[in-house]
Formats: sequence, C-alpha cells, structure tokens
Amino acid sequence: MSHYRIAVFASGEGSNFQTLVDAGKAGLLGGAKVELLVCDKPEAPVVKRAREACVPVHLFTPKSYSSREAYELEIVEQLEALNIELVVLAGYMRLLTSVMVDKYAGRLINIHPSLLPSFPGTNAILQALNYGVKLTGATVHFVDGGMDTGAIIAQQSIVIEPNATVESLAKDIHAIEQELYPRVVSWFAQGCVVINDRQVTILPFK
Repeated sequence: MSHYRIAVFASGEGSNFQTLVDAGKAGLLGGAKVELLVCDKPEAPVVKRAREACVPVHLFTPKSYSSREAYELEIVEQLEALNIELVVLAGYMRLLTSVMVDKYAGRLINIHPSLLPSFPGTNAILQALNYGVKLTGATVHFVDGGMDTGAIIAQQSIVIEPNATVESLAKDIHAIEQELYPRVVSWFAQGCVVINDRQVTILPFK
C-alpha cells in the first residue's frame, strides 16, 4: 500500500518538521510520510535535520529570482515530480502567491501560535500577552493567500499563567503544536477532512 506523500516548508529551526518526520517513521501520521523539505534559507538548521533524516531538500534563495511567482513555479515542479498530496507549512516565513495557493487549494495548511482569528501575523505570542487574554493556543488552518486568514481546521488552547513570559508561553504553545500538527496531518492522510466554504468537518476514521 502506497503512503500519503507530504512536503514540509520551513525556514528556521525545524522542530515541527522533525516532529512530523518522526511521527511518520513511527506510523503515527495515518500513513503519511515527509517526502520533501522546501527551504528558502540554505543555512537554516532545518536543512541539517532533513539531511540527517534522509529527506530530500529543495533549497532556493528568493533574491535570485525575478519574482515570488518565479520561484514558486520551480517549487511546484518539484512537488508534482514527487506526487506530493499535502503541503505543510511549518515555520515558513513567506506569504505564498496564487501560483501555490491555487494549485494546492484544499491541500495546503499552516500552523499558527494563537487562536485565530485573534493575533494573526508575526509576534502572535507577544500580541496575546500584551492584549491580556487569558487563553491562547495553536491553530491549524488552510492557506488562502491572506495573512493567516484561511478556514480553520483545528485548534487547541492553553491557559496563560499570570507570570507568563514570551519565552515560557512560546514553549507551552510549541508543545501543543507538536501534538496538534501530526494529528491533523493524519486526518488528511486518512481522507477525513472536508471543507465547505469556511466550514471544516472531520469525518470518522475509515
């Protein structure tokens, strides 16, 4: 039986990438496996993680291209060559254009460190602390070309402790991200995710 093929886009440390790779190897992704890392920063630690895990890497330097569309067309060629079924953004720090968003509509997801639609964009953890909310968490959502505006697939919340700092809250949120993201990827691999406009339904496992 063939496995469900995913590509991970990342720009930094790659801890969520590592979580997905490890979950795939342990059989915890519903049959999914990471087949490719796409990275816009050749020196990023995630590249070393991918090579140690024997995951192919597509590296590119954005300023070497005439436009975002130009390098995304190249990426799409790589994804198609590998028959990628789901694109998973995990700390990828670039907005995608219609080249990627339209091609992979319904098969392109991201994880964000807040309970969207609250605190989209950068510094979401600091935004939550400064606003004084009592709950925050992580959101997995579809990517639609806006800034964290796609339909919400799943969320997990945590209580913000009175003495929380950006660092302590980031650690707590990251822990739930590493539980939530593999779970959502496994839903896709098992064909359980259905989207109708902005309403996302998770069907019973087959």
